[in-house]
Amino acid sequence: MRRRHLLGAVAATATGLAAPALRAQAWPAKPIRILIPFAPGGTSDILARLLQPYLQSALGQSVVVENRTGANGNIAVDMVAKSPPDGYTLVLTDLGNLTISPSVMKLPFDVAKDFNAVTVLAYSPHLLAVNPDRPYKTVAELIAYAKANPDKLNYATAGIGSAPHLAGARFAHSLGLKIAFIPMKGGAEAIQQVVGGHADALFNGMIATLPHVNNGKLRGLAVSSATRSALAPDLPTVSEAAGLKDFVTGSWQGFLAAKGTPPEILERLYVEIDKTAKIGEVAARLRELGANPVLYKPAQSDTWRAEEVENWAKVVKDTGIKLE
Repeated sequence: MRRRHLLGAVAATATGLAAPALRAQAWPAKPIRILIPFAPGGTSDILARLLQPYLQSALGQSVVVENRTGANGNIAVDMVAKSPPDGYTLVLTDLGNLTISPSVMKLPFDVAKDFNAVTVLAYSPHLLAVNPDRPYKTVAELIAYAKANPDKLNYATAGIGSAPHLAGARFAHSLGLKIAFIPMKGGAEAIQQVVGGHADALFNGMIATLPHVNNGKLRGLAVSSATRSALAPDLPTVSEAAGLKDFVTGSWQGFLAAKGTPPEILERLYVEIDKTAKIGEVAARLRELGANPVLYKPAQSDTWRAEEVENWAKVVKDTGIKLE
């Protein structure tokens, strides 16, 4: 009896220890959805569709990319917050946008507490770009025009309270400029507004914007990174062109899952995304797009997100940015 009891205890312990491994091995057993909060053609959409076929092959299940737009990207994010924590519904979004949101709007979820991060995938700066038919060809000329024509200059933005919106608002506030902001449903629509001449300028993610600068449909004026971009070495940084110290904004793209997603599933997702980003052709494409791989691990990504929520709250308060 004693021997049977000990054997049973050992078996139970082994089963308990093996449970996470078995759960990880069983996942994924069905298709995985990657929700994109913005319209096709934006930064998140481009990255998701770049990674999708490689992740699908690595995970052995269909990986479906779905665009769920609305509410400055928060509809898709809320869907993930309210989804089962099983790793089958993810969102790939601009975490810069997301960490700003608590400071500028009421949300149906808690950015810092309602998610488990998979990874912060990549960073790319914003491009400050204008319609090529406008009279300003440099940042200095843009500033001079805005000062000489108060309230006449306008910016198309990826949405109210988005990272590109706050980049433009911070730029205008720091220089004492009066600029109207025109909210769109995403970066792709903002680009089309400026390309079509319906808006004057924009700050927007480099991945989605640089091709339009390269083909002449937009005129690039500056990049919002700390140093010049190797993809556009002739463009100054906003800091050097406008005399603004430490003006760094951009797009931090990352994957989130529902809070409570098992750590082994988060780790498996992270490992496969990390491997995919290092595949030769994928890495080359990321460089071409101006996306610098970050690839924080899940726990580090969670810490980063919480810190960014606090940082943006301070920026909104200190600059007195008013979002209408």
